[in-house]
Amino acid sequence: MKAIFYDWGGLNVTLFHSINNFHPDNWDSLMLMGTMLANHQLFPLYLAALSLFAVIAVSKIPTTNFTYYQQHTTLWVNTLAVFSIAYVLDGYLLGMLKPLLDFPRPPLALPIASLHIIGAPEFHHSLPSGHSSFAMLVIASIWPILRHELRILGVFFILWVGISRISLGAHFPADVMAGWASSLFIVLLVRWVLSQIQPRYLTGLQNKRKTR
Repeated sequence: MKAIFYDWGGLNVTLFHSINNFHPDNWDSLMLMGTMLANHQLFPLYLAALSLFAVIAVSKIPTTNFTYYQQHTTLWVNTLAVFSIAYVLDGYLLGMLKPLLDFPRPPLALPIASLHIIGAPEFHHSLPSGHSSFAMLVIASIWPILRHELRILGVFFILWVGISRISLGAHFPADVMAGWASSLFIVLLVRWVLSQIQPRYLTGLQNKRKTR
């Protein structure tokens, strides 16, 4: 199973070397920045920024059209809820999978002389990539409120972070893709659950308004 779903018949290592060995001028600095921006410890900062944007956006919505105001306010509330809940669930999932699977990182799995490593080398808990997972979590959570241009930048951010983890010698491509997939699944699951709750809540709220 591992040979098929992780090693990809040797393609996983081949792709790793192709990305890890690519280092033009200033490339390492760019990769370090991508990794830094996807540190899960920045969650409070991202949440605070998103909350501020939500307050500003909602304050600009005209209240003369209650339905329009309600829809857009609900969209922002749901976005904040998805981001927060998915972050907690994603943290539990990664905390369980990493030690359970305990896949070796590149410095342990490959000859050290064949690697380009930036920073202190890590050897265990390679799957899934936590940084890649968090990058996907951020963009997938705020996707409904993003315009087309910002969605393109969001996809670029996800790819940037994933490539940075390979370029810095911290993860294999399969680790990155697993991080993306696990986080996207959690975000979609949380959004679906909230969508099942939301109509009932709105119906109850509207009925209360009619009885007053």
